[in-house]
Amino acid sequence: MGDALNQNATANSFVRPQYFFITGFSNIPHAQYYFIFLCLVYVVTVLGNSFVTLIIYVDRSLHTPKYMAIFILAVADLGESTAVFPNVINVCLLNIHQITYEACVSNMFFIFFFCSVQSVMLTVLAYDRFVAICFPLRYHSIVTNTTMGIILTVGCIYNFLFMMTSMLLVTRLSFCKSIVIDSYFCDHGPLYRLACNDNLPNYIMAILFTTLHFLLPLSLICLSYVCILLALFKIASWEGRLKALKTCFSHLILVSAYYFPILGIYIGAMAGSVHRNTRIINISLSYAIPAMLNPIVYSLNTAEIKDFVKKMFRRKKYKSTTVTTANNK
Repeated sequence: MGDALNQNATANSFVRPQYFFITGFSNIPHAQYYFIFLCLVYVVTVLGNSFVTLIIYVDRSLHTPKYMAIFILAVADLGESTAVFPNVINVCLLNIHQITYEACVSNMFFIFFFCSVQSVMLTVLAYDRFVAICFPLRYHSIVTNTTMGIILTVGCIYNFLFMMTSMLLVTRLSFCKSIVIDSYFCDHGPLYRLACNDNLPNYIMAILFTTLHFLLPLSLICLSYVCILLALFKIASWEGRLKALKTCFSHLILVSAYYFPILGIYIGAMAGSVHRNTRIINISLSYAIPAMLNPIVYSLNTAEIKDFVKKMFRRKKYKSTTVTTANNK
């Protein structure tokens, strides 16, 4: 590993290694079984989210503000999973722990970019539920395709610029000591802590990322549901309350699956040290499970997509029946 560092460099010079060494799941017992589990999760994620994006793209009745956000969420799920999974294959299946400097920075950018887009989309969908339940008569005038398009575009551009700034700050780091990243991918935290020069800007960006892409969205989502609960209490009948609340169940499940594992890591870190294996498994699950659940729990559980699938099967059944009848004649 020392060969990757510039041998002529001194402690005061800038050192950019040729590659980093990712420890991965090397110290986790029975890691091969966990790898098989992650493979199954990835397959379901790709099939489910590809199916959802195809349906929303094909069916014009789904070209609505809500499904615009779901479409971007599905794309982000595909992007994040596809950015993470090659590292899992290299480390667990091919036993390749080395990754070039350029590939590491690029991998870090795409993982955190798509992760932040997921957080923004969950917040946008909470806003959609807030307007639909608290202002039902004004929903279609407030949440329009144009408004949603602007919100989604601004959110994606903001995340892109934030991540680009973070990556540019990473490129100013000098690694004259260790190049071993204690994670299963090029994680920002374990990476910038390896630097032997000033990493305070990177620490600030890490705090900002946690605040702006985790704590702030989660706070806004909680605030929106407080307003939703207050609005539900104004509904006279319990049937009406349950009917309105059922439209939020899928979103609440995804919010819980996305934020709670990460929240557990932060709480554990503040309470004391978190075991390395616990941290890596928790982080890997927080990246893998929500992306798999999104098309199953949220998208495929909505009436509009169910109706579209039923129409497709009916059309296919009708065509096959017509062909059979024609052949019999």
